[in-house]
Amino acid sequence: MNYGIWPSQTIRSAIANGTIRASSPIHEDLIQPASLDLRLGATAFRVPTSFLPGKGKAVSERLKDLATHEVDLSKPQVLERNCVHIIPLQERVSLGADTSARANPKSSSGRLDIFVRLIADGGTSFDEIPAGYDGPLYAEVVPRSFPIIARAGDTLSQLRFRHHASDAAQPANRTISVSIDLEGAAADGVIAYRARKTTGLIDLQKVGEYDRNDFWEPIKCRPGRRELVLVPDEFYIMASLEDIVINENEAAEMIAYDTAVGEVRVHYAGFLDPFFGRITDSSGKSKIVLEIRSHDVPFMLDHGQRVGTIVFENMIERPDKLYGQSIKSNYQGQGLKLAKQFF
Repeated sequence: MNYGIWPSQTIRSAIANGTIRASSPIHEDLIQPASLDLRLGATAFRVPTSFLPGKGKAVSERLKDLATHEVDLSKPQVLERNCVHIIPLQERVSLGADTSARANPKSSSGRLDIFVRLIADGGTSFDEIPAGYDGPLYAEVVPRSFPIIARAGDTLSQLRFRHHASDAAQPANRTISVSIDLEGAAADGVIAYRARKTTGLIDLQKVGEYDRNDFWEPIKCRPGRRELVLVPDEFYIMASLEDIVINENEAAEMIAYDTAVGEVRVHYAGFLDPFFGRITDSSGKSKIVLEIRSHDVPFMLDHGQRVGTIVFENMIERPDKLYGQSIKSNYQGQGLKLAKQFF
């Protein structure tokens, strides 16, 4: 097997041979071109603090000590802002010695400012599943800007599998820089949406149901001023200046932090699938939507300023489904676009 990211057909084979298992059938719509959507299980554990289990320790053991109560997700439940829940996922994995995995929030999770991180037994870092891991998976879920309604089966994160090779055989990954659009070219003069402080609930399963103006404050560019000062710890949705294209034989990930450009997190949902931005209509373009939060101090952005980096990796082979073609892709051809729950 070649070095690289598993495509959809390899993920499908791994489900068939038991490398990936679940408490309920894994349907085809959970299989993405370069990742697998992960589903919430039926119970959420409310905990007072985020944690990692540590080497040799099981998440379930830590939950016995830390959990204050359980939430029954077999029916819709409200997860309040800034409350930490650890949720066992329906999926588990049994990886070979040459395969590791990495998780990321799904695009809609990031745009709703839901902080989602994957935890595994013995884990010493979030979102990383080491080669050879055999065991359950858990999601840490913290709604930040909006309270949400969630239930078992909702998908907030996705898992990307990587087949390793020797250092000599491993090709170098290419990177590109991403800069910020502060002219509003992607949204008729709107350069950003800032999350409102007081809002109603958002049901994750309701698509196109919520008026954006009830949840977001649009920020427009000012004549002659191509800059924006980020208020610390407020949440912004913005767009890249560049049109981004991912080829069919590669996958990409946006790096969340680049301290060289400031103490700013620029992405919460970083995976980009093969064929993202490949629009058959010549008028179509795809920006990267950036979920931005400045920390500690106000930070001024200028139009065209570099804010992040995209890293590209080779696929093992071309996926048998591609983003925006054989699957429904909510964000293909996007400009400055909010989560799918808003109109």
